[in-house]
Amino acid sequence: MAALGSVGLCLWAPVPALSQGLRAFCTSRGAAAAVRAEQLAEKLRAQKREEQKQEEPKNPVLRRVRELTQLSKQLQRVHPNVLAKALKHGILYQNQELVVIDKPYGLPVHGGPGIQNCITDVLPILAKMLDGMKAEPLHLCHRLDKETTGVMVLARDKDTAHRIQGLFKTRQVEKKYWTISVGLPVPSEGLVDIPIVEKEVQSHQSHYKMTLAPNYRMSPESGKMVKVRPNRDAHSAVTRYRVLASSPSCSLLELQPITGVKHQLRVHLAYGLGCPVLGDHKYAHWNKLAPQKLPESTLKRLGLEQAKARHLPLHLHARQLTLPAGTSGDKQLRLVCRPPRFFTNTLKRLKLEIPESLGK
Repeated sequence: MAALGSVGLCLWAPVPALSQGLRAFCTSRGAAAAVRAEQLAEKLRAQKREEQKQEEPKNPVLRRVRELTQLSKQLQRVHPNVLAKALKHGILYQNQELVVIDKPYGLPVHGGPGIQNCITDVLPILAKMLDGMKAEPLHLCHRLDKETTGVMVLARDKDTAHRIQGLFKTRQVEKKYWTISVGLPVPSEGLVDIPIVEKEVQSHQSHYKMTLAPNYRMSPESGKMVKVRPNRDAHSAVTRYRVLASSPSCSLLELQPITGVKHQLRVHLAYGLGCPVLGDHKYAHWNKLAPQKLPESTLKRLGLEQAKARHLPLHLHARQLTLPAGTSGDKQLRLVCRPPRFFTNTLKRLKLEIPESLGK
């Protein structure tokens, strides 16, 4: 038994040494693998930095356009809490009934196919950030297009929202927009009163657009204006405009929509005055979807080639809303929002100066 015991001891004696060797071997292999993984990660990071460096446009305008595009995409990708926080930072005015925000470029008001984030979805979160966890969700009082920036009014309760929505419907809210147009309207101040209707564009890529449905046309026989039968699907649309500043190929306009038809300002400018909004690729052409064609002088000042014109964002900004007295207090409430940075940068490029009486 003693011999057997000694044999047993002899058999098990080398095991600790073998175990240490295996641990050392595994540790060295693990260390080598970790080193290779770190080297690979660093290589990928360096490659990504190089790609970003190569993709970075040298032209400052293209850099700004890229930044704007990235911002829009970021707003679509971020967590709703982050988006709500961004809207909170953009609050222009608030009281016990209203919250007025500066709507960012590229952020839709309502959800839909392919839309991950929209203003409507984060209103409950924004309300809690402002008034605590038991706050009622904020309510929309009106809407702006995805690419339009500027003043947007929210209500803290349904009754206030319905009251203000009624003011918009009965045209008691004075709205003023700023836009940069391609071309100079003639006359420099006036009223566009032409109904608007939605029609399908028959082309290789069929789509729908708003267009003019005038009540008068020029008679080819007599050359006189004759009244035509109104389109029953058309909506009455009236827009006041005035030129604030102009250059040889572009203008800064103040627009005051009297009515609220879909894409009214863009259609009246493009098809009524022949001076489309800069960056409005949807209404750049009637029978096709293609980037806006810009004059050579405009391209030169913007530092762009025509092939890059598709990157230009829509330059339409909700500058001011005036709510009548009694809406939220005894006095008229005038809400003003400065244009976004890309808008003011374009003004500088085109040498369009905002009148000092209007501020920046």
